[in-house]
Amino acid sequence: MIRQLLFASAVLALSACSDQKHADMPEQGKVFDPLGYVDPFIGTDGKGKTYPGATVPYGMVQLSPDNGRTGWDWISGYFYPDNIIAGFSHTHLSGTGAGDLYDISFMPLTRPFHIEKTEGGPEDGTIVSRFNHQNEQASPGYYQVHLDNYAINVELTAGLRSGYQRYQYAKNTRDAVVRVDLGYSRNWDKTLATHIDVIDKQTIGGFRKSTGWASDQRVYFYSEFSQPFSAHTLINDKVKSGEVSASGVNLAGEFDFDLTELPTDEKVVTVRTAISSVSIENAKHNLLAEGKNKSFSQVKDQAQQAWRKQLSTVEISAEKDDMTQFYTAMYHTALAPRVFSDSNGEYKGPDGQIHKSETYPRYEFFSLWDTFRALHPWKTIVEPTRSKELMASIMDHYQVAGRLPVWNFQGNETDMMMGYHSVPVLIDAYFKGLIDASGEQILEAALQSATQKEFGLESYQKLGYVPFEERSWNVSLTLEYAFDDWAIAQLAKSLGKVELYQEFQARGQNYRTLFDPQTDFMRAKGKNGEFRTDFNPDAYHPEDYCEANAWQYSFFVPQDVNGLIDIMGGAEPFEAQLDAMFEAQQTVGEFPEWISGYIGQYVHGNEPSHHVPYLYQYVGKGSKTQKYVRQIMDELYHTAPDGLSGNEDAGQMSAWYLFSALGFYPVNPVSGEYVLGSPEVSSATIHLENGHGFHVEAHNQSKDNIYVQSVTLNGKPLTQFSITHQDILAGGELVFEMGSQPQ
Repeated sequence: MIRQLLFASAVLALSACSDQKHADMPEQGKVFDPLGYVDPFIGTDGKGKTYPGATVPYGMVQLSPDNGRTGWDWISGYFYPDNIIAGFSHTHLSGTGAGDLYDISFMPLTRPFHIEKTEGGPEDGTIVSRFNHQNEQASPGYYQVHLDNYAINVELTAGLRSGYQRYQYAKNTRDAVVRVDLGYSRNWDKTLATHIDVIDKQTIGGFRKSTGWASDQRVYFYSEFSQPFSAHTLINDKVKSGEVSASGVNLAGEFDFDLTELPTDEKVVTVRTAISSVSIENAKHNLLAEGKNKSFSQVKDQAQQAWRKQLSTVEISAEKDDMTQFYTAMYHTALAPRVFSDSNGEYKGPDGQIHKSETYPRYEFFSLWDTFRALHPWKTIVEPTRSKELMASIMDHYQVAGRLPVWNFQGNETDMMMGYHSVPVLIDAYFKGLIDASGEQILEAALQSATQKEFGLESYQKLGYVPFEERSWNVSLTLEYAFDDWAIAQLAKSLGKVELYQEFQARGQNYRTLFDPQTDFMRAKGKNGEFRTDFNPDAYHPEDYCEANAWQYSFFVPQDVNGLIDIMGGAEPFEAQLDAMFEAQQTVGEFPEWISGYIGQYVHGNEPSHHVPYLYQYVGKGSKTQKYVRQIMDELYHTAPDGLSGNEDAGQMSAWYLFSALGFYPVNPVSGEYVLGSPEVSSATIHLENGHGFHVEAHNQSKDNIYVQSVTLNGKPLTQFSITHQDILAGGELVFEMGSQPQ
């Protein structure tokens, strides 16, 4: 069930058209509000690993509930099937599969505290409250829940660098408590040092330093309560004191509020908290920059307006559930990367030092192994200005760290996953005019990545592949390096660097070194040039393939699909191999949880397969692309909390859906081309920043009419199976005629 809050101050309520087989759109004269179609609970159950709490587009703060447990299901802090809450912390990851953050945790309470044993929690138990989903709501920029054990209603909202909490205590409450637990840690996260200053009777500040996925995390905070606390206790490893300052590894503070003088219907305590990677003082200034005296309702309204603006760049007509999928996907794509610099431009850099961004906000949380595929191409269409800012952050990282980011996070390089996928993202932006850096500067940074000796690259440069004796994931590394190298070749060519172009164009063909014509799969190869024995393409082999098997990675040649077709024997054998992938029966049951969302051996829950359904277009079998794209959208996305078939992965899962719902997808995300599929919308308009509008129309759209009969672009028949980025930017109309049978 979708649990959304439509606010009374918002626009008039939406109504669906009477015929839901066609489209859901506002009634005549009513204003369209995309917020009504966003459900932040989608992805909080099952494989998605998202969080439901309050944030704004690209916000530094993600104020969200934590269940207080450790485990894969609680990677984002919150898991929908759970029924307890241990606190509301200010930092969370959206569907990355990485268990980190949960910084600066607040919990409103009344005495006595309710304590339960939780997985990964302290031996003597965790302070929690039971809750019921019937008393829980979420919408963009807002979250609400009732804490049953304490009869407290909690509301959360957020600004760019701050979180705002409102606690409504029961009418008979005399003494209220707000507990701040800086030692709260679960999953990969480990607290190193904490500190609290009681600045005055309404204000506290401090920091939490931790390690985990990112080794050097620093979160400073500054909090203001709506009224003075009557007493406070600082707890350092169970030792309690009434001091105004304390430090320790697992520090907590309990702040007592005397509510006896408040009217029975106004037993409310609010707290507003800003964070910083630099200092308590910077956190204070972040709070002041967002307006010291703003009410909870004002901050909530601003958050909603920010989301309306963000989501209104694309306006669609579709069935109601599809509209919920679409706008929730748009919501997810704007959760990362996120602002990391303070209001004065300062931030903690990857060298551990404090730097200042003078021109653009500094962003972090680039999940590039995931997002180079579709998320960044999506942003180049709907948010070119933002894309330019993001590219500046990637280049800033290079200037400070001396290398491009692989997976940067909280001012750290994590080297999570593989490849040097900053390279195609930067080069794509360069070709689209969305980066301040020159081609020469980008080439310099790209070559640093491509010529380093780590991560199997020394052998790759010598042999044309990464040998299995040297590294796990060797097949995946080789294939993804080859794509990145091809991108470098295109940049070199545009700059007139002929020798570099030839060198990296050749490296872009390195996928051929691992292709086994006897099996038609990409296989691990040793230093001696021989394939690894005992090959089973159906089995999970993490020693050779990254979060995948041979089926999923053997089609990862987006830079040279025609070349892949050739080495597989031509169009018919290639089609047959694709058919076999989608029709295969699973024979191996022991796969990790993060490999999910199967259609045969196609795995949608992880990224390496995302382009594969579109490959049928290259052999003239577009109807099969249409069939499988629609099947994926219908079966592997839905509107329940478990509606994502795999980790959201910082927006990539959602970006795939957005492109596919509109009817096209960037198979090669550096080519500036989008391969046609089967649109799920009845109509859509992308409101471009340049003032143009690109309109998609799908005539005779329905769940049965999934096959494209014909396509026109600006009234002219489209003879190829793709459109270009320039086609979109120029504005115009892409019209699909749909039918129930393949054309």
